[in-house]
Amino acid sequence: MADTLYHRLIAPRLAEALTDTPVVCLLGPRQVGKTTLAQTLAPTRTYVTLDDPANLIAAQSDPAGFIENLPKPVTLDEIQKAPQLLPVIKLLIDKLRLARKSSAGLFLLTGSANLLLLPAVQESLAGRMETIYLHPLSELEKQRGSVSLLQQLLDGSLQTAVGKPVPPQAVATALCGGGYPEPLLREQRRARQWHLAYLQTIIQRDVKDVADIRDQDELLQLIELMAVRTATLFNASSVGNELSLERRTVEKYLSVLERLFLLRRLPAWHRNHAKRLIKTPKVHLIDCGLAAALNRITPADWDNQPEAFGHLLESFVVQQLICQAGWVDPDLRFYHYRDKDQIEVDLVIERGREVWGVEIKRTAILQPKDAAGLQRLATQAGKQYRGGILLYTGKAIYPLPNQDKVIAVPLSRLWSET
Repeated sequence: MADTLYHRLIAPRLAEALTDTPVVCLLGPRQVGKTTLAQTLAPTRTYVTLDDPANLIAAQSDPAGFIENLPKPVTLDEIQKAPQLLPVIKLLIDKLRLARKSSAGLFLLTGSANLLLLPAVQESLAGRMETIYLHPLSELEKQRGSVSLLQQLLDGSLQTAVGKPVPPQAVATALCGGGYPEPLLREQRRARQWHLAYLQTIIQRDVKDVADIRDQDELLQLIELMAVRTATLFNASSVGNELSLERRTVEKYLSVLERLFLLRRLPAWHRNHAKRLIKTPKVHLIDCGLAAALNRITPADWDNQPEAFGHLLESFVVQQLICQAGWVDPDLRFYHYRDKDQIEVDLVIERGREVWGVEIKRTAILQPKDAAGLQRLATQAGKQYRGGILLYTGKAIYPLPNQDKVIAVPLSRLWSET
């Protein structure tokens, strides 16, 4: 399989979790390599997939007997298909604890839907489960790199340097390629067909595992519109008017797409935590290759589709840094910033009370005004502000003149040390 060619940088964290946690849940979209990673990391474990109809029927008809008869330790693939297994797993873990028997690494669950993050499910395994997310391949993993830009930002180790310029075509190719392993092996036209078929399969096969949807075509229309509007503010009423859907239906469909790891809502940052709940989020498609396919954008369109590529680039960077957080610091929180003056910051990163900002520019030459958003964020965050970076298509790392704690950083630093 294609994903065996790549070293997943989240693997050490997964291996560590299996040494001291009874239930480890590896969540992420279909076709990103969850099964391959699980089997490579722990090849001696029993492996059972609930994609197999016989296994699924057995699990659903007799959850207790199914779990009892499994050789352990065990990897259970696509757990969202049989959530009734989770209370049974909880009871087994509790019995082992009462008997003072080790249960570390007993269950490795994988899931292609965020069903496990629903409160009722989360509570059933509270204190017994660690959740780890496997994202589509980051550009760092695709390029076989290991030095994380996110880590350098957090520890303040970015230093002035001059590297190679980033060819626009290389950036455009990365954006349109995305992070699913399989289409990376195909030429452009065939890769687009893979993305479209992938989306159809997810909607036809997996939606029923997380929600009762009356019209799959409406769901498809929504994600196609969100692909066009990736990296923009989300207004459910506006979207509903455009698609002739009720606002409530739009919200429900969006939640379904979130649970299936097709898109994410990036909440707004505000110094007052309560106000974050009422401010407008941004919507990002998680995989920019899928977004490009739905937008019918190719690398050749870099010059004649600047607005579309600008949005795609923002979603790309957001995804890259959230992916890197998985092995750098999974407790980081991510937001966007926009105030009443329409001053914006594309990505706000929060660790405890510490705040960093990331602004993304589709240009090789920066102007002082490009740091306006970061300066406003610095003012709002006050003493908690730790600094910001301006990602651009130039070649040098340097502090912006007359700007407080703002460093210009080439986009290539997301995947390369030079």
